[in-house]
Amino acid sequence: MCDLTSACMAKASDWPSLKGTAMTLTVLRLLAVLFTAVAMAAGLAHLLELPNEIRLSRDDYLVVQQIYRGWALLGVVVVGALVTTLLVTFWLHARPPEFYLSLTAAVCIALTLVVFFLFTYPANRQSRNWTMLPENWETLRRQWEYSHAVGAGLYFVALSAHTLSLLVARR
Repeated sequence: MCDLTSACMAKASDWPSLKGTAMTLTVLRLLAVLFTAVAMAAGLAHLLELPNEIRLSRDDYLVVQQIYRGWALLGVVVVGALVTTLLVTFWLHARPPEFYLSLTAAVCIALTLVVFFLFTYPANRQSRNWTMLPENWETLRRQWEYSHAVGAGLYFVALSAHTLSLLVARR
């Protein structure tokens, strides 16, 4: 039989693990927000450049595209955003408002990968990562530029959902 003191002691003994769980969730949420923000920053860079790049001549466009060498490493950031957001979403399953906002962020990040592999990646392949321009380069350019614009929008929604989830959690 348990008396009040032993029940309180049992609860007190659980505190470190509960505190560790809360800290883990906090760290995961921070990482999810940071990864998503960095991914969005790259997307916004493409979006802001779009009006100027879409009008460039063939030769100028090929030169400008060389500034993106090494940007493939951002794939690590995107995977980090997706994995941490999925972990946070799983963790928040019992807290519906936060869960659905986190789920929204996860879906948006996943959709950026769908857009990338359906539109951006094929344009990269056909142009050999923009080291040569095939006959249909203008179509590929539009496909590449607008797919990045869509990605930027999806990252913005994802980051907004993360932020709202944190605000809801504070209430």
